[in-house]
Parts: sequence; structure tokens; C-alpha cells
Amino acid sequence: MRESSHSSTDPALIKVIETANWILRDGENILSVRSHGRDRFYLPGGKIDPGETAREAIKREINEELGVKLVPGTLRQLGTFAGQGHNQPDDAIIRMTCFTGTYTGTLAPASEIAELRWLSPRDRHLLAPMGQKITAALFDI
Repeated sequence: MRESSHSSTDPALIKVIETANWILRDGENILSVRSHGRDRFYLPGGKIDPGETAREAIKREINEELGVKLVPGTLRQLGTFAGQGHNQPDDAIIRMTCFTGTYTGTLAPASEIAELRWLSPRDRHLLAPMGQKITAALFDI
């Protein structure tokens, strides 16, 4: 068996993890969630399943994680951001498609979510690095 000459950062070997994420603001504060067993907060959302669109994924994920329904006519895509994911292998990048939109229901942690928290600009260091990058890019923090 021959060893590959590819390094672990060879672009052909990088795994892309596609996610859909929701950005909800209350003034300057950003809704964030922390999963059980994690030390950082994340923008709510999750992986896009095979055959699923980002728009379908965000509606499903937010309902599963926070127990609310996103109002389809209010969903607006803000952008897609890519980078090294928190607690991800070096050969994986995360590509996050971010949405805003209104919801119906009462926000409450569900499924794998241990805690939800509104982070102020001074608390955003508690977010995983991609969350910090996205909120800084979108809100000039």
C-alpha cells in the first residue's frame, strides 16, 4: 500500500459541512444556543440533510431545537459564510447559510439544546469562532 503525498489540507480532501442557521436579534443581542456537552454557544440551526434545501433545513432545525415555527414568508437569506468549525477536524470546513425570519411559539431549549441565551456584543466571545465571524461581518461589531 502506497502512502498518499496529499497533506491533510489538500483542497481535494477537505470535507464541507453544509448548515442552515438562524440569526435572531433583539436590539444588539443575538440569540444563541449551547448543545449538551459543548462549551461554546452557536447560532441556532444545524446540518442540511441530503436532498433538503437550506430553507427546509432551517425550518426543521429551529422547530427541533427551539420548539418554534419559522414563518415561511418572512425567511430572508442573509448570506453564506465558510470557515473552520469549532470542534471539527482540520480537514473539514463548515459552510453556514444564514437566515433571518420571524417565528411563532415560545422559544425553549429542546432536543440536543441545553441552553439558549441572548448574547450582547460584549458577550459574543462566548460564541464559537464562526458565530463571532458572522455576527461581526453582519453587524460591524
